[in-house]
Amino acid sequence: MARRPLPRILSNPRAQVARSRELARTAADGATDVLHPLLTISRGLRRLAAAARTKWAETPKDRRGPLLFFVAALVLTVALVPYGPLLALVTLMAAAGWAGRAPGAAADEPEVPQEDRTVRLQSLYDALVPHFSVPEDPDPLYAHGGEWPRALGDHDFDENGRVSSLTLRYPAYFPDGDPEARARVEQLLHAKAGRGREYHFDWAQEANILTLTVLAPLPTDIAAQHFVTAAEEAVLGFTDPGAVRRTLPVTRDGGTEDVPPVVWRTGARSTEPHLLAVGQPGSGTTTLLRSLALQALEHGEVLVVEGSGSGEYACLNGRPGVLAVECGLTGALAGLEWAARETERRLLAANRARQAGQTPPPDCTHPLWILLDRPSMLGHVAAADGRGDPQSLLQVPLRHGRAAQVTVVVAEQFDGLDALGEPVLQHTRARVVLGRTNEAQTQLVLGLPPHTTPTEEMPPGRGYARLGTGPVLRLQVPATPDPYDEATSETHRAAVRALLPEAVPEAEPAAVPETAAVPEAAAVPESATETETAAEAEAEATEQLPEAPPGDTDTVEPAQMAQTTQTAQTTQTAQTAQTAQTAQTADQAVAAVRDKAPVSRASRASVPVLDGPGS
Repeated sequence: MARRPLPRILSNPRAQVARSRELARTAADGATDVLHPLLTISRGLRRLAAAARTKWAETPKDRRGPLLFFVAALVLTVALVPYGPLLALVTLMAAAGWAGRAPGAAADEPEVPQEDRTVRLQSLYDALVPHFSVPEDPDPLYAHGGEWPRALGDHDFDENGRVSSLTLRYPAYFPDGDPEARARVEQLLHAKAGRGREYHFDWAQEANILTLTVLAPLPTDIAAQHFVTAAEEAVLGFTDPGAVRRTLPVTRDGGTEDVPPVVWRTGARSTEPHLLAVGQPGSGTTTLLRSLALQALEHGEVLVVEGSGSGEYACLNGRPGVLAVECGLTGALAGLEWAARETERRLLAANRARQAGQTPPPDCTHPLWILLDRPSMLGHVAAADGRGDPQSLLQVPLRHGRAAQVTVVVAEQFDGLDALGEPVLQHTRARVVLGRTNEAQTQLVLGLPPHTTPTEEMPPGRGYARLGTGPVLRLQVPATPDPYDEATSETHRAAVRALLPEAVPEAEPAAVPETAAVPEAAAVPESATETETAAEAEAEATEQLPEAPPGDTDTVEPAQMAQTTQTAQTTQTAQTAQTAQTAQTADQAVAAVRDKAPVSRASRASVPVLDGPGS
């Protein structure tokens, strides 16, 4: 009897395993097709939840309460409406299906392999061992050859495989209160996590946890515009969400959005009434001063003194509210001397009004801004010319400007920082640093190192700001270019032109009559006053002549004639002296206007822009 061969499946176990795998794969594909709507809805719900969490994190803390009240009112309304919960559920499912209809951008991007992530995290762990370990520790958290999951917590990577966020623990004996020790760790993480980005380091000293976060670039396309602020507030720029408790609506890309601003409060109630901005060439200090000048013209008057003489503020020349734009040493000294006298006058007038139980006059409470750009260059020119440093004239406005509604803004570069006087460094408690700087330079100006690492390339107007004793904030100045500079964006230049007040037209000189029409016999005297004086003297002399006796009308006694002549001469001398005094008073008035020493606000508003050698 012949044997039948065994089935092929029993004789080949590998074929059986392969067939089982194929059956399992087919079943999984079928289940995926059947459960595709459920998978799509679940993916959409996850995306909606992630979007809600992101929106909640971006919402300022002062607006979270009204937002919760609005959501609660909406839920209550839906619950009370007939078939409201059912309609809400159907709407939610439809939104989830629409949001989860396709894989997200994160799924489309190439995912970083797990092996690469492990290698990067282990490299970070090994680099931190010398900073977070000591030989005396019996159970060190960081040790050579140790495992990174014990110290490194939540982490995330970007599409390029670089760390975008990381939470790590450090031992309690690490001196996290020492700025130098913290700076060494921050520099190390900056180098190991990837250069070219800006990182924020949050040291939770109570929990011994350090959180590293990659910051998004600040917007550079916000142009100069009318900001919604009070009369004594000025917007220096914009910062990161969550760094401040306030947002401002701004126009950007044709729409309106809320961005967190860095608002500087000036005036009598400000603790930092004066500002100092320091930066590298081309970093945006002139742009900051131009932005502040446009904001100050909405509520006050501006005096601009430019030490570089490059004409960056020519757009303000002749505008209403701009007292002067001085570019030379003579004009700068005259303008700053007037500012010192004006500050003293305001203090005296306000003091007299308060002693009399009255409110200060309006010309004492009207804001006055003094913008001084590159004072070190003016100091060098003054020293070469044998004159005093113009910064010495800022002592009175800096010390007493807060009570007199006088605000001083000084902009200087790092190469001229040593030339700044003691009053400027002492009384400018609001500080701004712009451009690419190292940690020592930033700490020299702001008093504290920043909590972020600067990038290699920084756009103009990008830097840090610190108001008084507050924290150091990232700053991006609004784009406020020179409207006459064609190399900049036309959109930004148009925005600046829209904010500039219309220039006051110059008065045309009066027409002078032709001298040929006046005959020589009727020559015009030097002034009408002299003509009237001569006529009055002659009339008085005629009236004082004694009447001639009858029959002798052609002769007058010599004594009477002498007396009459002497009286006429005395009268003419008095009138001539009065005329000279009137002319001298007029000259003094003209000189006072030229020196900008106004007596009231009306006279100060009519002061023209100087066109002399200092302009």
